[in-house]
Amino acid sequence: MPGLVVFGRRWAIGSDDFVLPGAFELFVRLVWWIGIVALYAAHKGQFTCPGGALLHSYLLVLIILLALIIGALFALVYISMQGTISNPGPRKSLPKLLYTRLFLYFPEFLWAVVGAVWVSDSSVRCERTVINIIIGTVIASWVIIIFTIIGVVIVFDPLGGKKTFYLPDSMNRNLESSQSGQLLYNMKSTATRVWEKRIRLLCCCIVQDDDHRVAFTSIAELFRTYFSDTDLVPSDIAAGLTLLHQEQDKMESCPKEPEEVLCHSPSSAVTDDLDVELENAAHYMLFAAAAYGWPYYIYTNPFTALCKLSGDCCRNRPTESDITGSDRHNFHFGSILKITGLQYRDFIHISFHNKIYEIPFFVALDHKKEAIVVAVRGTLSFEDILTDLSADCEDLTLEDVLENGFVHKGITQAANYIYRKLINDGILNQAFTIAPEYKLVVVGHSLGGGTAAILAIMLRNSFPTLRCYAFSPPGGLLSKSLADYTKHFIVSVIVGKDLVARLSMPNMEDLKRRIVRIVANCNRPKYQILLRGCWYEVFGGEPDNFPTELDGRNEDALTQPLLAEESLMVHRSPSYHALEDEPHPNSPPQYPRLYLPGKIIHIVEESSSRRLCSSDIKYSARWSNETVFSSILISPKMITDHMPDVVLKALNSLSQEHGSCISC
Repeated sequence: MPGLVVFGRRWAIGSDDFVLPGAFELFVRLVWWIGIVALYAAHKGQFTCPGGALLHSYLLVLIILLALIIGALFALVYISMQGTISNPGPRKSLPKLLYTRLFLYFPEFLWAVVGAVWVSDSSVRCERTVINIIIGTVIASWVIIIFTIIGVVIVFDPLGGKKTFYLPDSMNRNLESSQSGQLLYNMKSTATRVWEKRIRLLCCCIVQDDDHRVAFTSIAELFRTYFSDTDLVPSDIAAGLTLLHQEQDKMESCPKEPEEVLCHSPSSAVTDDLDVELENAAHYMLFAAAAYGWPYYIYTNPFTALCKLSGDCCRNRPTESDITGSDRHNFHFGSILKITGLQYRDFIHISFHNKIYEIPFFVALDHKKEAIVVAVRGTLSFEDILTDLSADCEDLTLEDVLENGFVHKGITQAANYIYRKLINDGILNQAFTIAPEYKLVVVGHSLGGGTAAILAIMLRNSFPTLRCYAFSPPGGLLSKSLADYTKHFIVSVIVGKDLVARLSMPNMEDLKRRIVRIVANCNRPKYQILLRGCWYEVFGGEPDNFPTELDGRNEDALTQPLLAEESLMVHRSPSYHALEDEPHPNSPPQYPRLYLPGKIIHIVEESSSRRLCSSDIKYSARWSNETVFSSILISPKMITDHMPDVVLKALNSLSQEHGSCISC
């Protein structure tokens, strides 16, 4: 639904968004009105106490005022229930009702002031019950007014006062020489500045330098580009996500063709390789999880972690290890020791230093696998989030490597930082001096997994036997040529419907198109979609079969957008061209399609049995390919499947299952 236009500007709310909040306020107002009428009827003719005359007038006017507000709310809710998301025609009278409802706030505010004055008057000597009810009335009035102001601030669109328009691609070449082009440029610059201010506000608690300012501008441009070509409000996106989830569940319940992947087959040689890699991944995931330090240790051991760590907090730091960055009370290092089970002397270097493009990592000796392990931490701070969101592409230039290509800019800069520390500061030389026969293994989870993968590419020429295990890395990481090159030495591990492993600008553009398509073509009102969606997400059940305008159309017609769909997609953003089957060879997209690194192990949940305080989940694993992760899947587990404890649990379950099979 296009944003509602009132007072000459667009707002981040649709004309069909007043059903649920309006119904709630209507219920409160009705209960309130009934209570005031009952109070007035019970004391009619008995307002003889000091201040009673003012009380009589106050209650009488309040009853009339509440009746008018209830009538306006009822009409507002009724009109807002009409039509569908893409058909606002039946709601065309809603702005007038909204003006009426907002106008009634002025007498309500005035009467709330009158009630506050009457309550605070020391000369009033009426019954205490009556005074308490009037106090409750005054408080309720002020609460509703305050929440209304907060709601107005939330739905305020800083760009709503601008007259936005978009020109077709054929006219872009003439923009610079036209007044319209200058206006379009100014509007884009304004939108970028608005996003930049929002990001600065969110990151107000961190120290900001030149790197931060460059990142803010880059991220603001990314958000401006992504959100500039649609006219959707947040509730439309929520409705689209719940519709996509139910549609996706319906498709998953249908019989499927066998997937073109190598399955977990007991007789295949590939299975032996898979079992070995799963066992290695389960082992090295401990290092990737340990890089998170005390937050992960406390999260996984909420009742005992503090007691265990408190015994180590007063110990002196080991002199054998090179530790940089802040680690108050030795909590980070103590957690790493307990998670990995290593000794003080096994650590070569530990860095807790954290800035944008500079993330913590540690280097340790793993005597069990005879490996020097470089473990990189994942996202845990605002600086890490900024590194994640610096999603521009840049070339990765390496000597003697023909498969150079595009890489994620922010993660590449983080990998460059660690590479300089490892090589220039002689950390790896020190490690191999201690254990020259050990192999090099680079691991990480999430942001750490992506950084570990690019770091492994940088180190590959110097350490040909290097191995890398990237757990839940970001999907938009490497170009196709680099992703193929890394299949020889990188293994990525993805669990279930992990969102981060599917995150890339082309995938986000695809998700936006799917949301626009399913929202624009659904024939149900938005409030029904949201209510049914909430019930489905919380209590489950069968996916609702919402009728759409797509029903009954032939296959050729489905490739063309409907009129409602075109009205919500007002123009194509630059990254939208990355989705074209045959992009123009001379005009590469701003955000080309990037892929996961290396060979991919996809772990999926086969079945689960829930008990009173726990659940037993059975997992299966198979080799997969990057095309499986070319679309974002909507699921309540799209976030939890990314968490390091879930990844470690799945790997341990598979490793133990394989071990029990061998013993049998």
